[in-house]
Amino acid sequence: MQKGFTLIELMIVVAIIGILAAIALPSYNEYVLRGKLTEAFSELAAMRVKLEQHYQDNRTYEGGCAAGTVAPLPTGTTYFSFSCPVLTSNAFTVQATGIAGQGTGSFTYTVNQDNAKSTTSLPAGWTTQAGCWVRKKSGEC
Repeated sequence: MQKGFTLIELMIVVAIIGILAAIALPSYNEYVLRGKLTEAFSELAAMRVKLEQHYQDNRTYEGGCAAGTVAPLPTGTTYFSFSCPVLTSNAFTVQATGIAGQGTGSFTYTVNQDNAKSTTSLPAGWTTQAGCWVRKKSGEC
């Protein structure tokens, strides 16, 4: 009497594993991406606080977002680059732009002096929503 598995039994197991992987892999990839997005949210919130401190010290936002100030742009980030496209005496906008090579290239988030959060760019298939930073593909903030 031979012991072991038949070829059909092995093929059924392989098919089940394939189905489970096809379901789990996209969910896992989205989970990892959402983890990368937190870098933008935390750094934008921190920059807003730092620019408000700069304003309290100098009565202007001008000169912020520069090295050597209390509000330098974040350095050493992995998934996003940061800039200040608007920086006037009484207004600012800080922008986080995703880095394409890190899988976040289609994302752009902003915050301004009024703490107005905005998602200005998302990848195809993601749902946008006004007035917040979109965190999930469904458009949830």
